[in-house]
Amino acid sequence: MPRLCLDARMIHASGIGTYLQNIIPALAAHFDLTLVGDEEILQNDTASIVSTNIPIYSVAELLRFPWLIPSCDIFWSPHYNVPLLPIRARKRLVTIHDVFHLAFYETLTFKQKMYARLAFSAAARRSDHIITVSAFSKAEIVKYLDIDSSKIAMIHNGVNHALFRPITDEIQRQQVVSRYQLPGRFMLYVGNVKPHKNLRSLVEAFARVKDEMPDLCLVVAGKKEGFITGESEVFSLLGQDEALSRRIIFTGFVAAEDLPVLYSLAGLFVFPSLYEGFGLPPLEAMACGCPALVSDRASMPEICGKAAWYTTPENSGQMAQKIREAFRLPEEQRQQWMEAGIRQAGLFTWQASAGQHINLLKSLLA
Repeated sequence: MPRLCLDARMIHASGIGTYLQNIIPALAAHFDLTLVGDEEILQNDTASIVSTNIPIYSVAELLRFPWLIPSCDIFWSPHYNVPLLPIRARKRLVTIHDVFHLAFYETLTFKQKMYARLAFSAAARRSDHIITVSAFSKAEIVKYLDIDSSKIAMIHNGVNHALFRPITDEIQRQQVVSRYQLPGRFMLYVGNVKPHKNLRSLVEAFARVKDEMPDLCLVVAGKKEGFITGESEVFSLLGQDEALSRRIIFTGFVAAEDLPVLYSLAGLFVFPSLYEGFGLPPLEAMACGCPALVSDRASMPEICGKAAWYTTPENSGQMAQKIREAFRLPEEQRQQWMEAGIRQAGLFTWQASAGQHINLLKSLLA
């Protein structure tokens, strides 16, 4: 079988970690697979492991990581941090999920700008082929890296439908309510904390509707420490409004098995991001039967189709109005919205995604 080596150091990172966790199990039947990463985390009976704790974006990654890569037919980087030095691989493949750092270049520090230019240029130049996750991202890669679109394969991500589904079991629901101290009625945000996630606009929108809906809260799922450091403006806003602060619940870390319950309990999922290469949380929410209100930017219309409601992400007034309308919707129309979301999410499966990845990998060696 062809020898495939995959950089799996980010297997527990948000986004890319989900990608790796769902693609890797399908590879062993088609390739002599080697994974590079933490041996204790990777534990895999169907792959060889090259153990390393070399962190991404580090000097050690630049100088030492390439030497760890064994002789192989294909080396695959699931992120744009490709090896800059020569490696023992016949072919190189990279997945570039988005080019946020180039699209929002002016927001970066000088050091970040230098790294972004070097890393993305190297990823495009040194790789034999590029995978990306949406038509939007493919167009962005062509635009910012000035490469031929024929070098880029667009393969959508999937949804783990065994995990993300409507959870109706009342005992399970009450356990999650108790575990995270959830309110009776809430809208939900799930995502990591970076400025382009636009959490501030969501908080401003909620501030506009909170007095009209006194029983409604906003639940923000994720590590609170990350939110504090990543969105200082949000916490400054909350510090000026004690009544608003009491109505916003930060869950802290949410276990993977609890996330579908959280989606199923929420009255509305809101995702106001300014830039997404794919945007998996809205699909996961819809797969659980949670109505989704999302940004009208980037890949969101492509991924969510007609099953989501859309809002201009910077316009907190428009977002607030959409929130009002969502919670005042007649039950029959709300049910139709939920069913449309489940159907839309059903179009995206990891089985289909993995199959397309395998076909591309084989075609590189044909």
